[in-house]
Amino acid sequence: MKQTDKTAISERVKKFIDTVRVGTDCRIALVSPEDVSVVWPSILEYIEEVVSHSQGEATSENFYEDLTSGSMQLWVSIEGKEVLACMITQISPYPNKRVLRIVALGGVEMDKWIQFLPDIEHWAMNMGCTSLEAWGRKGWLRVLKDWKCSYHILTKDLTSRMH
Repeated sequence: MKQTDKTAISERVKKFIDTVRVGTDCRIALVSPEDVSVVWPSILEYIEEVVSHSQGEATSENFYEDLTSGSMQLWVSIEGKEVLACMITQISPYPNKRVLRIVALGGVEMDKWIQFLPDIEHWAMNMGCTSLEAWGRKGWLRVLKDWKCSYHILTKDLTSRMH
């Protein structure tokens, strides 16, 4: 089985995810790989912000390629016709379990869309994932109260030694 076969979005969960209104008309949607180009102009600013806070692991072009190929998933939070936020996820098939990794998350008005995280958790379980993981700044622990810090990621830049 090819790597993409293990992580591709199955047909039964590819449908639009619509959520119950909670005091707003904000909702989330899982964008199909074919429709990424349609929403890309609306989320590019959020993706560029995420990239600017990274350690150079990926560019916005890399994300676009992975989203349109289906190896990553794009989630958007929409209120009316405005995209409030976007999240990029990737199913990581470790040897002993599948994990939905939150690779990038950016946007505005978090109080309107953070409540939809359980819907994404449900989707992850339908995809055979047993947990979620996110690599992010420590401040996320204040927001994600039922998450724990399992690891610290230590990095060392070697580019200065490559000349």
